[in-house]
Amino acid sequence: METITPERLSLNTATTRPQWALDKAIDGAARHGLGGVSPWRDQLQALGAEKAARQLREAGLSVSGLCRGGWFTAEGALTKSVLDDNRRAVDEAATIGAVCLVMVVGGLAPRSRDLEGARTMIEEGLGKTLEFARTVGVKIAIEPLHPMYAADRAAVNTMAQALDICDRLGDGIGVAADVYHIWWDPDVKAQIARAGKDRLMAFHLCDWLVPTTDMLNDRGMMGDGVIDIPDLRQAVEAEGFAGLNEVEIFSAENWWKRDPDEVLETIIARAAAYC
Repeated sequence: METITPERLSLNTATTRPQWALDKAIDGAARHGLGGVSPWRDQLQALGAEKAARQLREAGLSVSGLCRGGWFTAEGALTKSVLDDNRRAVDEAATIGAVCLVMVVGGLAPRSRDLEGARTMIEEGLGKTLEFARTVGVKIAIEPLHPMYAADRAAVNTMAQALDICDRLGDGIGVAADVYHIWWDPDVKAQIARAGKDRLMAFHLCDWLVPTTDMLNDRGMMGDGVIDIPDLRQAVEAEGFAGLNEVEIFSAENWWKRDPDEVLETIIARAAAYC
């Protein structure tokens, strides 16, 4: 397995969110020789999708994904506003040439304990969004989230659950495999193989700290935690995944407080040493 070089990396802009707006993140990624970025929609909207697309082209950067569509349960039903927002997300992904639109699908509906109902709503929303996405050539990637987020962020928690949905919905939908969310799953390698090249749309890097002090905002830099990242990377590459390795680190008490150029330098060094 080859060492990850900078051009094989993508900066998910959450990693430098407090320090850099999107235009600065694009400049920084290009300056450090990274191969791409993955913007978040609020930052993309602040810059403007068309302007961002031009800047990305001029910088020679790929777009490994757009974060994020989904949240189908946020209003307790598949309202027009929820579906319209996902259509806008698809259009934004198309404008910037994103490899995929990453879906954080939503947890329980407000004031609900109906987990199966939430999953039914999520699949219906994904299906409706996928119908539109196919018309503009955008691929949809379900990101299964660790079970600790089942209530409030994503009721799809394993690769198997995500791929079951993909099986039912057909072409144009796959998975975003984030090591933070899948490393613990005893079935993960079988599900990576099940996904195969066409449905492995994104691969996200970070690490799981022990102890973890915050469920959302205490992810680790690669090498600082317990995830066997090379093992998972080898599994996805064995299926033919050749996309960028996207680094996504939420770190309120560490990396978000550092100089962003230092963060990127560390990413490059740690990817080579620990991924």
